[in-house]
Amino acid sequence: MARQLSLFEGETRAGAAQPAIAGAAVTPEVRDLARQLPPGIRLGTSSWHFPGWRDIVWADAVTPGDLSRYGLAAYAQHPLFSTVGVDRSFYAPLSTRQYESYARQVPVSFRFVIKAPSLLTSPWIHGEDGGRGKNNALFLDAAYAIQQFVEPAREGLGANAGPLLFQFPPLGRTLTRAPERFIAQLQEFLSRLPQGPLYAVEMRDDRIITRRFFASLKELGVRYCLGVHPRMPPVATQAAAMSGFGPGPLIVRWNLKAGYSYEEAKARFTPFDRLIDEDSATRESIARLCTATLAAGHECTVIVNNKAEGSAPLTLIKLAQAIVTSVRQRQQAGKA
Repeated sequence: MARQLSLFEGETRAGAAQPAIAGAAVTPEVRDLARQLPPGIRLGTSSWHFPGWRDIVWADAVTPGDLSRYGLAAYAQHPLFSTVGVDRSFYAPLSTRQYESYARQVPVSFRFVIKAPSLLTSPWIHGEDGGRGKNNALFLDAAYAIQQFVEPAREGLGANAGPLLFQFPPLGRTLTRAPERFIAQLQEFLSRLPQGPLYAVEMRDDRIITRRFFASLKELGVRYCLGVHPRMPPVATQAAAMSGFGPGPLIVRWNLKAGYSYEEAKARFTPFDRLIDEDSATRESIARLCTATLAAGHECTVIVNNKAEGSAPLTLIKLAQAIVTSVRQRQQAGKA
């Protein structure tokens, strides 16, 4: 059985005092912006344990460990944040009890976007040097997915469960030279998962996102997660590819600024306390896509990484402004 991560590095012993983490004072402008956001918009960050968000999300200087343990409740009090991405489940499964602990810290209206363990989505197991190792026997294993991911998340989070996300790394030429074979394998895997949760798929190979790919997801009621990443086409191009996908909830993850590796972005953007390299084109494209989705009567979930522009919370403020403006412009155009 796969190792399960402790919910927090160095869990606090039973009965030990837990530090109260206060949220930063939110400006009247940001509170007003949150009130202007139309219903159906969920904005959040990719995880929450960043000390550099002091005076943005946190009131005081707090260590990453304490933020990981106790910061979620303060994060969820921010008026713009109604969702969060849980990335650490990508590295090893979390237990039902661990998900329950997350759910206890947030309002009932809050939703989590949970990444599936990489053992389900990587065709191989990385070697000790980080390179490609042996073939992964658990790749697209539905039984493992149900036991180690779907059921613990669903039981532990209950009503707080949002999209269950299968994010695939670059798959390599063996799979991408014949996308139909991978798509058929993915469809068989997804068809064996229990109904109820909202499943989503995110890719890192643009050759996979064909009409057949979208048709297979549509047939199963699975959503495509539009991943903003240098390996993938721009937002507008992916949106065009989705045009025949049909209406439904929109899921976007704004992961990484074009022209950077994760390591380069981390080195330049740390401590993630300001916007350093803004991407207004992506921001406007996401805002327009959200506006169109809302107009069709569906919910939008957008998760932003610090490595998108330098500070995920500050990116979300600007994105919220862009969405409010885009919705207003659409309403005005409809009255003309």
